[in-house]
Amino acid sequence: MRCIAHRGFAETYPENTVAAVRAADEHTDHVELDVRRCGSGELVAIHDAAVDRVTDGTGRVADRSRAALADLDVLGSGEGIPTLAAVFEAAPAMEFVLDLKESGLAADALELADDYGVSVTLSAFEVEVLEAAADAGASLAYLVEADGARAGIETATALGCTAIHPHWTACVDEFVAAAHDHGLSVNAWTVPSRRDASALDHVGVDGLIVDRPEVVFERD
Repeated sequence: MRCIAHRGFAETYPENTVAAVRAADEHTDHVELDVRRCGSGELVAIHDAAVDRVTDGTGRVADRSRAALADLDVLGSGEGIPTLAAVFEAAPAMEFVLDLKESGLAADALELADDYGVSVTLSAFEVEVLEAAADAGASLAYLVEADGARAGIETATALGCTAIHPHWTACVDEFVAAAHDHGLSVNAWTVPSRRDASALDHVGVDGLIVDRPEVVFERD
């Protein structure tokens, strides 16, 4: 199974930062990041629409410039909110899953990925976001909650996705088999423990999206 570092292993390192991606590279070659557009137009790595939860600042990402976001402190790391370009530059060998948090990002994300020679898959919960990403020629993954997972297989297939990313509790053997029958890889989020990881491996899940490397890897 592949290990995908959720926000760069969010329980271990400061989420969605360059430092987290560099640290995650010691454990895996797959990382998931959240992407939004800031007020000056650049794509930046942050989950929330506002900076309040993860920084020492307040306000909406869309109202702040790239420079203003860089001046904030993410979770006491001493590092600001990075541009997507900065993350790509820091880890060009990493394979990225980009969770698009709003519309209108796909084409720019793919252009940046091409500029830096990195491999990306674009994911989203919103069908409209993935439709736009499909038009841009991206590799796609459909994010689904547990209660919509089975119906999500049909949606992911219709969108031309290569993968479906269900909540881990949806990944019973019947669901995984049905997804595979439709040609979809199954990457489960956000898997909380090694015991759950083992159970998901048993039913044939292809990848685990996790907040801690210990969920997948034995401690040294």
